[in-house]
Amino acid sequence: MRVLLLAGLAALALSACASNRGQMGAADYSGMSAAEGHANLGELTARYRANPKDRGIVIHYAAALRAAGQPQQAAAALEQAIAAYPGDVALTVAYAKALTAAGRFDQSIQVLRNVIRPDAPDWNALLVLGATLDQTGRHDEARQVYEQAAVIAPGEASIETNLGLSYAMTNDLVSAEKHLRRAVQMRGATTQTRQNLALVVGLQGRFDECRAIYAAELPPEQVEANMAYVRALLTQQNRWDLIAKS
Repeated sequence: MRVLLLAGLAALALSACASNRGQMGAADYSGMSAAEGHANLGELTARYRANPKDRGIVIHYAAALRAAGQPQQAAAALEQAIAAYPGDVALTVAYAKALTAAGRFDQSIQVLRNVIRPDAPDWNALLVLGATLDQTGRHDEARQVYEQAAVIAPGEASIETNLGLSYAMTNDLVSAEKHLRRAVQMRGATTQTRQNLALVVGLQGRFDECRAIYAAELPPEQVEANMAYVRALLTQQNRWDLIAKS
């Protein structure tokens, strides 16, 4: 089931990570429509070309590129910025996100290991590290990293969300639901978090509840598309009998 869930969950695990925050606001463009994302990327591209050494602009430009499916270009822009700001944690975390999105997992892990201080680790860096470990199948390690991040930043929805996603990837849907239900009650909870909860609920056969959660977040046609995706996952894994017996 893990491979199938990657399409519905793992792609969100990285975007669920806490956004870089600053005077420009949160650098997370994953929830935008295609039209909004295109317009936003055009504006940020112009700003980046005018001032490629502005760290805030670079972080947002790279995030917009990742959301547009161009992680390699995002990594290239961040490499230049890091050269100008060596040791900058926010830039390094953004770079690691781009590497992970590009499938360069080992490089991302190494970059994060180098920037995370043992005496005072940055919880956002830990969150990205956990997401990267999850996407390489190292789930136990990822969960240990998330637990460490939760000690540093208790009550952050992104940490609890990624824990839920981690358990979903290994088909522990009960644990996944537990963490996602906690996440939706925390600060910073997003529609992606709530949709992940809906998916996990649906995979346990509770379709009415699943549909209700989706309906609170999405227009009717998307609700139906997501319900079809849930049923397709169940069919491909021959889980209907298991649900019937539970």
